[in-house]
Amino acid sequence: MKSSRIVEKICQELKGVKPKSSWGETSLFYNPENLLPNGVYFCTIKEKNGDNDKASNLDRKGVFRVAIGLLPTRYNALFGQKPSRPSKGQIISTEHDFTLLNELMPHPIYGCMSWAQILSPTKEEFERIFPYIVESHASAVIKFNKKAYK
Repeated sequence: MKSSRIVEKICQELKGVKPKSSWGETSLFYNPENLLPNGVYFCTIKEKNGDNDKASNLDRKGVFRVAIGLLPTRYNALFGQKPSRPSKGQIISTEHDFTLLNELMPHPIYGCMSWAQILSPTKEEFERIFPYIVESHASAVIKFNKKAYK
């Protein structure tokens, strides 16, 4: 599945989503009517390594990361206890190979914040994890409403 198709599907199927692209990454925000400067982000698609983010080796041809901000309860159900926050420039300490394609796993840097990643998912695997994106979007709606309408 192509990264552009993933962004398109999320924007078509979930209300109030605003994509923002820069530096090889598209962040997906919930921000209906642009009420907040960015809104609340819940998912990102990244297509290249960053200075402090090379663990997934995104510079391989055709490889991209879908990162999802999971609810803590969902993260714990999928992966167990969240790891400690890594030191600056380091990755979380788990037994995962963060370069594997098409496998949902903790995000190498933001796993400590309940984020997960999947590299270059197939259409079938993306459909299987799409409910987690829907759940993350619903959480972003709640956070957005607290910020925008306080």
